[in-house]
Amino acid sequence: MLPPTRFLLSAALAACLLPPAAASAQARPDDDLARRALTAAEIGQPVPPLRADHPLQGWVGHARLNRDIATLAPGQALEFLDRHRGQAVARTFRAAWLAELAKRRDWTSFRAAWEPGTGSAALACNELEARLRTGAADATWTAEVQQLWRGAARSQPDACDPVFDALAGRGGLGEAERWARIEAAITEGQPGVVRSAARGLPDAQRRLAEAYAAYLGNADASAVSWPKDARSRLAASHGLAALAGRNPDAAESLLPQVAQALQFTAAERNRVLYQVALWTVASYHDGGARRLAAVPEAAYDERLHEWRVREAMARSDWRAALAGIERMGRTQRTQSRWAYFEARLRELTGDRAAARPLYAAAARDADFHGFLAADRIDQPYALCPLEHGGSAADKAAVAADPAMQRAMTLFRVNRAGWATREWQDALSRFNDRQRQIAVEIAQDNGWFDRGVFGLVNVGGERKPEELRLYTLRFPLHHQQLIRGESARNGLDAAWVAAEIRAESTFNPRARSPANARGLMQVLPETGAAVARRLGIPWSGADALFDPATNVRIGTAYLREMKEKYTLPYVAIAAYNAGPTPTARWQAQRPGMDPGFWIETISYKETRDYVARVLAFSVIYDWRLGDRPVAVSDRMHGRVGATRKAFACPAAAAAAVAEG
Repeated sequence: MLPPTRFLLSAALAACLLPPAAASAQARPDDDLARRALTAAEIGQPVPPLRADHPLQGWVGHARLNRDIATLAPGQALEFLDRHRGQAVARTFRAAWLAELAKRRDWTSFRAAWEPGTGSAALACNELEARLRTGAADATWTAEVQQLWRGAARSQPDACDPVFDALAGRGGLGEAERWARIEAAITEGQPGVVRSAARGLPDAQRRLAEAYAAYLGNADASAVSWPKDARSRLAASHGLAALAGRNPDAAESLLPQVAQALQFTAAERNRVLYQVALWTVASYHDGGARRLAAVPEAAYDERLHEWRVREAMARSDWRAALAGIERMGRTQRTQSRWAYFEARLRELTGDRAAARPLYAAAARDADFHGFLAADRIDQPYALCPLEHGGSAADKAAVAADPAMQRAMTLFRVNRAGWATREWQDALSRFNDRQRQIAVEIAQDNGWFDRGVFGLVNVGGERKPEELRLYTLRFPLHHQQLIRGESARNGLDAAWVAAEIRAESTFNPRARSPANARGLMQVLPETGAAVARRLGIPWSGADALFDPATNVRIGTAYLREMKEKYTLPYVAIAAYNAGPTPTARWQAQRPGMDPGFWIETISYKETRDYVARVLAFSVIYDWRLGDRPVAVSDRMHGRVGATRKAFACPAAAAAAVAEG
């Protein structure tokens, strides 16, 4: 069995959006008509007429044109693009139309339809070819293609090949350009790109480049015969670093010989030593402390600092772990995670007086380690909800945005991909307040994950104050179902809600790449097995998209994990990672303090997942109107024990862990 895999509208709005009390399953009367119109357009059937001002008129047109795109006349396509200029539907159709024109080799029409920034890397290369084939390959064209070539450390789409071939034919890919790309590809660990770029080099240089490419996947002693220059050192050090990820012992053994023969610089030697140490400690293999010590302090980054501490923790070497934290930079060391562990380690090494202020500092953050710190010094949990919501007029203005209307309607008719494009278009014009209101409107329509994808990290800009928008970031739906199934399985409802938030952000249609489905991300084989054990009907994998079925099966499976592993924090790890790695972690560190055990989980995803679910449980206690269970108690399954209070410190820091 595999584990589930790895989130008052005014009357003026009633015409386009659901009221807050409505469930996501409810829809506007004409949503079903819109759904049928889209399907009919896609399959070439007569399209049911929509009202002239229906938000999805453009998308129905797109569906119809896209179906017939192979025979579409350029004039018809351009008319559609002009009519919907500036809209997400035009950008979506333009990319499809340009791809079709490239397939037809109709470069004149391609250039007429092109707009900068359209579509994929393949389309960008198609545009360069269009200029080439229509006589517009001037000096600017040559410079653009050379820049693309030099920066293409990874494999480029096939559409770029004719452009690169043309550049080479014009003498624009000399040895300098080829070696520039080869060196970039070596740095990125891309042997295929190295070989491709080397094809135009003189024979001796090509053979050397091919040797570099081979070394990236199979480092050995052969590098000692290479030229003693910077290029050879680059290839050898990256090859040895790659070997360290597979076999740290072999990389460590080869390093002295190769480094001496090629006269490695300190940076090149450290590149290999870093990876040897990292991949040794990440698997808790023997020799980790020695290999960490071999890495010069200047070569440490935050990742390796963390692993130095974890390696010592895994051996219960509290003094070494404390020394590792003391070597961190101030920014990293003062994070709630490391402030908490520094306090614990100072306690364990006999310095209780120094521990308390560290606990107090960590407890200002409303995350897993902040909550643990508050438990240690018997303080309330820091929770400072940020008020949100605008006036009826503010909401009406956001809801009236045409892109928002299209986004909400598309989401309600199960066209999430198109809905996301309209959503992004709307947000590109909104200020922060409008964006927050948009998230609230989306959730009123059942689109709950916009609280994750519409807040905090926006267009490459971080908005840390939005971490405190708990009501938006931690939606709560199907509350009666969650309470009922939790009670049936002897689980606390806040834990189950936290699992749903971590797994699907309350999206009942969520589906992972591993085919886990629904609110609690249950795999079909797991669902079938649990349904059989429960004695309930099983109608197939799609049943997991039904919230009632999913939560019933998911909570039963979570109960089975709890019964098997006894301790909830271990059950959470097993729910995410599965039984095999969980058994290994238990065997490696039996009886370890839960906080240390969680921190020394070797999988980053699971390590963060366990901490996230436990922190989310506190927030969902708040959302459910309950006083929170102490995290220290919940980890042990003592949900009827200590109940905490919430307080907002004057200097409240951030908010609950992200995810």
